[in-house]
Amino acid sequence: MSTTDTGRVKSPPVDPRLLTYSPASRVYIVVTALLGFGTVVAIIVSAAMTASILSELVVDPSRRSLSVQATHLVVLACALVARVVMTFGHDRYAHRASARVIAQLRARALDSLTDPSRTPPRELLGRRDDASTVLLRGLDALAPYLSGYVPALILTMTVTPTVIVVIGLTDWPSALIIVITLPLIPLFMILVGLMTRDRTERKLATMSRLTAQTLDLIAGLPTLRALGRAQGQAGRVAELGAAHRRSTMSALRVAFLSGAILELLATLCVALVAVGIGVRLVHGDMSLYAGVLALVLAPEAYLPLRQVGSKFHDSADGLAAAKAAFALIEGGGEEGVASGVDSRRTQRVPGSLVASASGIKMGDSFEVGLGGVGVLGRDGWAPRGLSMTIRPGRLTMITGPNGSGKSTALEVIMGLIEPDEGRVLRGKDELDEFRRRVAWLPQQPVVVPGSVAENLTLFADASRADLDAAASITGFDEVLAGLSDGYDTMLGAGGVGLSAGQRQRLALTRVLVSTGSLLLLDEPTAHLDPTSAERVLIRLRERAVGGDAVVVVAHGAEVLRHADEIVEMPEAVDAN
Repeated sequence: MSTTDTGRVKSPPVDPRLLTYSPASRVYIVVTALLGFGTVVAIIVSAAMTASILSELVVDPSRRSLSVQATHLVVLACALVARVVMTFGHDRYAHRASARVIAQLRARALDSLTDPSRTPPRELLGRRDDASTVLLRGLDALAPYLSGYVPALILTMTVTPTVIVVIGLTDWPSALIIVITLPLIPLFMILVGLMTRDRTERKLATMSRLTAQTLDLIAGLPTLRALGRAQGQAGRVAELGAAHRRSTMSALRVAFLSGAILELLATLCVALVAVGIGVRLVHGDMSLYAGVLALVLAPEAYLPLRQVGSKFHDSADGLAAAKAAFALIEGGGEEGVASGVDSRRTQRVPGSLVASASGIKMGDSFEVGLGGVGVLGRDGWAPRGLSMTIRPGRLTMITGPNGSGKSTALEVIMGLIEPDEGRVLRGKDELDEFRRRVAWLPQQPVVVPGSVAENLTLFADASRADLDAAASITGFDEVLAGLSDGYDTMLGAGGVGLSAGQRQRLALTRVLVSTGSLLLLDEPTAHLDPTSAERVLIRLRERAVGGDAVVVVAHGAEVLRHADEIVEMPEAVDAN
């Protein structure tokens, strides 16, 4: 592959990964190529018939009757109808095929994003804004790219060379003029493309920022309204909208300018061919049939390249969207390998074995052991060298300074993040079975679209009495009292309808009524008043006394005094 002066690798017109990730694109390319060959035949036949009819009408008076020209006219009509039918059929098929290709790429990207082994949760959180832009709007740019640019590119590779060969067999000077002037169109396309590429990338980046800002604003709108600051972000959104408008108009100006330049250039090139043919006809250096044939075919040699030029802006948008989609499909899970870390991944061994990394002996009960666990992130190791045993019947609290990896440790236990160092021993259970026995409370709890009752019973089919008892402990009963339909109140995606504190209380109530034998809670008392926090900690201790293993990320002496075991997190270690 060649590179530009800026040192960046130039993308091919059709990225091979598109054919790899979308089977529909392979079928589409084959069908388009076959129709391209059919178009070549139709063009040559119609040009030959036109030249025959015109030359015979002018040169031979005896051939000026309709009956004599009937065969030529029928063949000409068939060729023109065939070209129209192929063009119409391909346009209809192209739009449907592009929709299937976009759907397949979107599905592959979603599969990659929702697979923890390929896209760890920490990385997914950082890529949320770009992913939402690409999946919701960015991939739509592939439709004009596939339905317009790719067919024009295939016609350039089929129609143009064939037409030049036919002209060369009939009138080699005209073919020579076309061969000399034809490279001027790709040259101007490259010059325009260098400007279009940067503007397209800026437009996509601006769109990502605008989408992220809007999503964050919508998610936090209830809280902003409660604080009387709902209008505070309007100015920022307006600025981003203006920036997106400027970047879009800049790209459109370049697109319109490039189209005008290419049309003018192609017209001048055809005019050179026509002038040469006219001069030779006047001097009698060529037959009228050859002149008409070359003159009719000359525009057809330039037409595919003109179409490629006019669709080049669609190409830039489409390739940028496809590149972003491929990054989502292929991204994730490579950080440790890329950084050269000796990555010993999560292990599940029989309960009678001993973990060599930490010397933890696993019994037949539900125990989890971490031995020398380390996770390498963008800011260094957090944690590193973490060893602990989670035992049933014990309330274990994890504490340490901010950024030391406490939340990451819970994600490692869950198997959502694979450690770059050390091992995790989970007994005999497979990971999916292990997760069914876990109730997890993250710092940003998940609330699915549905009723409050449906969200509270995600981990267990709890009775209404159990829900009431747990809600009274967490203070969620006060939230229920303020809801119009109580447990039947419908919530939107992400918990729309509840504030951040109310969502935290809902998730905490959900954990307390769960039937999981391992409870993982990340700062469960952060949004609670002291009385509710005390009740929750007492309830967690009761769960531990009942035989469950409870792990809590916590701060403060009032919380830590409830612990059976306290694990001090090692300080974060710089990657260097």
